[in-house]
Amino acid sequence: MSDKLADKGSEKDPKPWTVSVLTLFPEAFPGVLDVSVIGSAKKNHLWALETIDIRDFSANKHRTVDGPPAGGGPGMVIKPDVAAKAIDSTLSSQDGRPLIYLSPRGAPLTQKRVRELAAGSGLIVFCGRFEGLDQRVIEARDIEEISLGDFVLAGGEAAAQALIEACVRLLPGVLGSHESTVEESFENGLLEYPLYTKPAKWDGRDIPPVLLSGNHKAIAAWKQAQSEEITKARRPDLWEKSRSAKKETDHERD
Repeated sequence: MSDKLADKGSEKDPKPWTVSVLTLFPEAFPGVLDVSVIGSAKKNHLWALETIDIRDFSANKHRTVDGPPAGGGPGMVIKPDVAAKAIDSTLSSQDGRPLIYLSPRGAPLTQKRVRELAAGSGLIVFCGRFEGLDQRVIEARDIEEISLGDFVLAGGEAAAQALIEACVRLLPGVLGSHESTVEESFENGLLEYPLYTKPAKWDGRDIPPVLLSGNHKAIAAWKQAQSEEITKARRPDLWEKSRSAKKETDHERD
């Protein structure tokens, strides 16, 4: 078995938020997780990354991990015995980390779920390949299936990195400002308002005057109105959820 645990804290320090990634391509990691604030947080032991090569758990010299789908069909399926051994190797510590499989048929990932995952001790992420993972493993190991959107990738590695980054940026000490994670898309059920910076005029376009007025009440009202307008136009599903939540809140106050 080939394990790689990066950036452990000292024995005196509490164990950082830790991700174990099971993959056929460990060389894909850390990838984007090693740059900018996410990479700095890893170097500062705010979180740790472990990669586990699924092929290390194959029972034959060819390191076979897949087989043809039962009942026929295209492609190959990751074998349940190999997958289960790889998964079980990460469960020995019994640290309560959720086991997640990135799959197009999974539940859509939401910022609410990201916050819940970031509040725990870390993640165990299984990156699929080929046509997918044998259903029996998903059921036997109580794996949570998560989807990043209505599209299909060649494998789960890129999706895993996106999920991990979304969680890590919410860990204490990773971002410089707490407001950075509050005033952004999805946190209040709406998409974020437009952002501007100097120069005040660029390419014939001006920063909206209200943002330069110094009137904080007017600025807050503008941001709220813009968020509502953008959400209505681009994500009517979110807008309806936001309206329903507001009605429930108003009803409870009454």
